[in-house]
Amino acid sequence: MTSESELNTIERDLAERLRNQLAEVVGSTQVLTEQDMVAGYVTDWTGAWSGWTRAVVRPGTVVEVQQVVSLCRDAGVPIVTQGGNTGLVGGSVPHRGEVVLSLRRLTRLDPVDTISGQVTAGAGVTIAALRDHVRRSGFDYGVDLASRDSATIGGTIATNAGGIRVIANGDTRRQVLGLEVVLADGTVISRLAGIEKDSAGFDLSQLFVGSEGTLGVITSARLRLAPLIGGERHVVLLGVSHPSQGLELRGPRVTALEFLSHSCLAIVSAHLGRRLPTTGEHPYYVLVESSRLPQLDPNADAVVDERLWEFREAITESLSTQGVPHKFDVGVPLARLDEFVGEVELLDGDVFVFGHLAEGNCHVNVLGPTDYETVADQVLGLVVDHGGTVASEHGIGVAKGRWLFHTTSPAERAAIRRIKHALDPQGILNPAVTFAPEE
Repeated sequence: MTSESELNTIERDLAERLRNQLAEVVGSTQVLTEQDMVAGYVTDWTGAWSGWTRAVVRPGTVVEVQQVVSLCRDAGVPIVTQGGNTGLVGGSVPHRGEVVLSLRRLTRLDPVDTISGQVTAGAGVTIAALRDHVRRSGFDYGVDLASRDSATIGGTIATNAGGIRVIANGDTRRQVLGLEVVLADGTVISRLAGIEKDSAGFDLSQLFVGSEGTLGVITSARLRLAPLIGGERHVVLLGVSHPSQGLELRGPRVTALEFLSHSCLAIVSAHLGRRLPTTGEHPYYVLVESSRLPQLDPNADAVVDERLWEFREAITESLSTQGVPHKFDVGVPLARLDEFVGEVELLDGDVFVFGHLAEGNCHVNVLGPTDYETVADQVLGLVVDHGGTVASEHGIGVAKGRWLFHTTSPAERAAIRRIKHALDPQGILNPAVTFAPEE
């Protein structure tokens, strides 16, 4: 019978052999194992989710990704795919020794196809880099978010990120025309032609959007671009008594429609050393960007200034100065938005709510002594009660796996598991994410 010490020795030998094989594929400098070098890869952006890894591997080509996946599959070692690591639900970090497959070196960025208004980009390209690249050709990318300098194309596709331009351009899924993906068995499928309408069977690319790295490794994407909007942009901050009042501002010229609670505006103002931008204090505020100044009630407390975006984008930074908040990215039907926000603000602790108004996407942040699971039960319980979704932008990850049972039927979960097993029968791709065991 093999002793525990002998098993540990066998495990160490296998791990060392795998690391040597990985180094042969990507180069020894692209396989990280020292604790100080892997620290930024094993803890997520919130600091709440972390684990350990056998190694961080940084391939530079799709062929290297293919070989790394094949080696890990043959060794029976699971993989966590990682982009900018800006997620909030622990879905992009290792938990039980998985190899971290960092795709930040996949920075392919093809010339813009100006005839079709499309571009092909590698999974490691950041949103900011893509935006700067396509703007030089008179286009824009339809997805924008505060973490644009770190968030990558691959990561935002894997979580179907939304951001501040959803009202004008739709979420990430709307931008994806095709993908290049490495499957769990090392097979590469590539659909990067950018055909606008293709009815020849299943749209395999869309299967991987929002899959959180559980079905395959996204290495490149063919993306639809938006026209670069010229002319003056009007940015208005409006004080309101309920978030839904801002929905009246929706229209074809509106490119962003955000809301934030007074607690958010107050903490940002204090952090930036500024006065509140509005004349008075209000329970909530709506931030709208439009090519035409919206028609407002003459008595409305509103400010027009393009610099107002700073108050919205500094919320996360301002909150971090007060501690590590419990973060929840959720969505509720617009008809229930006011009711949900009002109830969530009554929870214990300091509650800060902001989000993308047009789609009912709420970012709930709670500072206080209460543990994560207790707060999660309260916040996500309210989401379920109001007929919402527990994951609107950042996915399920490990944080919300058990809540998937409250928002999906047994038949849906069974179908999802069959797809997972068909594409990843050994379960090596991000095994801790989404597919929690049945209760």
